[in-house]
Amino acid sequence: MPRPSRRWSRSGGFTLLELLVVVALIALATTGVSFALRDSQASVLEREAARLLAMLETGRAQSRTTGATVRWTPDAKGFVFDGVSTRGVSTESLAGPRPWLDPAIEVQVMEPAGERSLVLGPEPLLPRQSFVLRLGAHQLRLGTDGLAPFALQTGGEP
Repeated sequence: MPRPSRRWSRSGGFTLLELLVVVALIALATTGVSFALRDSQASVLEREAARLLAMLETGRAQSRTTGATVRWTPDAKGFVFDGVSTRGVSTESLAGPRPWLDPAIEVQVMEPAGERSLVLGPEPLLPRQSFVLRLGAHQLRLGTDGLAPFALQTGGEP
């Protein structure tokens, strides 16, 4: 007579490894969704701020090397660098008007008070300068203390 084999029956639950795999997949899916749903206005404003910081420092450097006064003047459609060299104009040149990345971006020069533009040089020490970029409910403040490069300013700075 054949001997009956013992079968181990599963209790119907999940193993710890299976649960860990499911939790990891849920975490990855949640991360992907959160990046996909990130506020596009905030990211456009951050890109515009990064672009402006680079261009303002380029304008400052060009003003110092040429000895000419360079001014950054924003308006509703974009901004322009007055006083930059037009020799060798290329797509990387500061010459000519530049549009905002989003037409709804607004800018307000905060310091110096009452000014509509910023002076980028040629003096190595400039007055404190700052401005605010707004897009919808989001805003970023950029500026310099006059000696340091233009940078994103935190809420604690005046």
